[in-house]
Amino acid sequence: MAEHEKVDMRMYRVIYDAINDVEAAIKGMLEKKYEEKIVGRAEVRKVITTPKVIVGGSYVKEGKITSTSKIRLIRNGIVVHEGEIDGLRRFKDDVKEVAAGYECGITLEKYRDIKEGDEIEAYEMVEVEPE
Repeated sequence: MAEHEKVDMRMYRVIYDAINDVEAAIKGMLEKKYEEKIVGRAEVRKVITTPKVIVGGSYVKEGKITSTSKIRLIRNGIVVHEGEIDGLRRFKDDVKEVAAGYECGITLEKYRDIKEGDEIEAYEMVEVEPE
């Protein structure tokens, strides 16, 4: 009957193995939780305007800025934009990341109001293990 109804049956010699399997199954059913992890901060030192984009000429102060990071644009301590990086360049080369102590050009996706003195905070969403 179990085969006909496609019921998963398991045999255990030790009760702890059964408990561990049930806990693992329950964790798999839970919705995944994510947490923000700050990966870097950069200061916009010069704004470069081109016909197509506004580039924030920036200095990476802490950590690193990656081309896949989500960002927060902070002006005078207030978050004015949250979004994603559209382009990350060092000199004339597109790069995947820029480490602390280096300068880069950052363009933001669907946002053009970048000003000198703005801070760009890069973060990633990291999956948190359920308890």
